[in-house]
Amino acid sequence: MTLSDRTTRFRSLHDRAAGRILVLPNAWDAMSARVIEQAGATALATTSAGVSWALGRPDGHGATRDDVLAVVRRIVGAVTVPVTADVEGGYDDVAATVRGVIAAGASGINLEDSPGRNDAPLLEPAEQVARIAAARAAAEDSGLFINARTDVYLQQVGPESGRIEETVRRAKAYAAAGADGLFVPGLVEPEAIRRIAAAVSLPLNIMAHAGAPSTGELAKLGVARVSVGPMITLGAMAYIRRAAAELLGEGTYRSLTDIMPYAEANGMFGRM
Repeated sequence: MTLSDRTTRFRSLHDRAAGRILVLPNAWDAMSARVIEQAGATALATTSAGVSWALGRPDGHGATRDDVLAVVRRIVGAVTVPVTADVEGGYDDVAATVRGVIAAGASGINLEDSPGRNDAPLLEPAEQVARIAAARAAAEDSGLFINARTDVYLQQVGPESGRIEETVRRAKAYAAAGADGLFVPGLVEPEAIRRIAAAVSLPLNIMAHAGAPSTGELAKLGVARVSVGPMITLGAMAYIRRAAAELLGEGTYRSLTDIMPYAEANGMFGRM
């Protein structure tokens, strides 16, 4: 499947009229991407947190553009399904980042309105509009899916009573600038989800976690796409710590029984 085919396929997976929800488990390297694909994913997303931690960097603009593009290239090369890349705020030069993502073979990006600095929780809408417009122009006719992320809920910006209105205001501005989707991490309350999904024209992406509505419930609320951010990465990290602590402490191996067979794992990757 060519990049154009994968990108066309990725766009079609957001069709709310089809009555389905796009579920995107988040990968951080080639191994996690292959495992996710084999679990049945029709597409997958990267997690900026997982990618950064695997590189020994903090999340929140701790990795560089080159770091991230190298990982995206490896992930795309390891799977056959479409991949969308979390590029945080675009790493200062959004157009260069978009061109790099396309060259790496990804079909979409997440572009957030968190500034990556401590002087303000969010960029002003006009600043993010300019970045989305730059991304759209750089994407040219590639069909790259631009998922505009707003952190109104994640950063708990303003009074709770005004967050729906602020999210919708930003969504409309981002759509006019060329965004294809709206990503609202931190939003899990069903009635707020329903109201935002009904008020915006863009497919709505929710970041779920334990205790959030199920994917089926989210679909009924009008959500088009659900991802889990760093949650799978955190689960893997917790398992590593638990298994290592048992081995170093008790000297036993109970944690090492529920594992993927070596042959199956090795068979995911062809000889180079």
